[in-house]
Amino acid sequence: MSMSRCGLLEARACGGRRPAAARAPKQGLVLALLVGFLFVLGGAAAGAAWLLRPAKPSAAVLVQGAEPRPVAPVAEPGDDEKATIDIFKAVSPSVVHVTNLGVQSQPFRFDVQETPRGTGTGFVWNENGFIVTNYHVVEGASKVRVVLSDHSSYDSTQFWGYPDKDLAVVWIDAPKEKLKPIPVGTSHDLQVGQKTYAIGNPFGLDQTLTTGVVSALGREIESANGRPIRGVIQTSAPINPGNSGGPLLDRSGRLIGVNTAILSPSGTFAGIGFAIPVDEVNRLAPQLIAHGKIVRPRMGVQVAEDEQAHRMGAAEGALILRASPGGPADRAGLRGAHYNDDHELALGDVVTAVDGQPIRSGADLFAALEQHQAGDAATVAYLRNGQRMEAKVTLEVGD
Repeated sequence: MSMSRCGLLEARACGGRRPAAARAPKQGLVLALLVGFLFVLGGAAAGAAWLLRPAKPSAAVLVQGAEPRPVAPVAEPGDDEKATIDIFKAVSPSVVHVTNLGVQSQPFRFDVQETPRGTGTGFVWNENGFIVTNYHVVEGASKVRVVLSDHSSYDSTQFWGYPDKDLAVVWIDAPKEKLKPIPVGTSHDLQVGQKTYAIGNPFGLDQTLTTGVVSALGREIESANGRPIRGVIQTSAPINPGNSGGPLLDRSGRLIGVNTAILSPSGTFAGIGFAIPVDEVNRLAPQLIAHGKIVRPRMGVQVAEDEQAHRMGAAEGALILRASPGGPADRAGLRGAHYNDDHELALGDVVTAVDGQPIRSGADLFAALEQHQAGDAATVAYLRNGQRMEAKVTLEVGD
């Protein structure tokens, strides 16, 4: 009895656990069950992987799948699509690529190297070798390279620009049979909503065509020398760097403007492009060709700055400070600032209209005169001492 109690007491003293010899058979059973479960689980996973293995195509399927696809029937192009295709085919031979070449000296060397300063687009104006582009495309060039649509290239140092309208003319010595003049249209009768087509070399790529509409008319942008260019065409046809100087066309493939600028903070097209109206181009290009510059008609007057005229209390318009003696305005009876009979300084005449076109500033006056040629007789409305008067002024050649 004493030994049984002792054994019981010993078992309790050990936390109620049985001796190790009693525990070993049960632990072995648990271990065996665990190993068996893992074996079954691994077998199930392997079986699932075998069932889910990717199928491979049979040899017959490979042969059939390697055959070319049958060509689907093509729909006949619609009238609008045909017109676009025809316009590009007809006009693209008139469009050229223009590269501005500058001279760059090499450090520690005595030779110079021509390097491209920029590229743009242009178009053949006539078969005598004259190309029209933007002034900012050729600005600062020592030489201009023109690449025709057939990829023949011609270098030229003969070019003339008019920064006020961002226009330039380049002459190349190319055979007449290679030169296809662009068809010329009009811009004074354009309407918002008309379709437009632009051909150019954006980002230096070969000729591309984009389409859009006339978005607005009579816009104003800033020229290369900071002067305003008025009456500009706004178009939705995409215009990107490299399109500058290229043609904007109407649905007949006629030139209606020269693509010149975009309105975009990123420098790429964002839906607003501008073009110089072809009526301006048709007036100015012949002068650049004939004289190498623009021959402006003049009235022979010096006008006050707008702020100066305002301080002097002049009415709205172009205040004449001086009429050149014997000049067109002087012969027509207009006068500048002068001393009156009481020996007091009197304001000159204030021009308020030219041929019915309102004049509100000196810039308006010169813009109106640019619409005329030397020898034209313009009807000039003006104010003298508050009284409205008119005179016929025969314009002369000016600088």
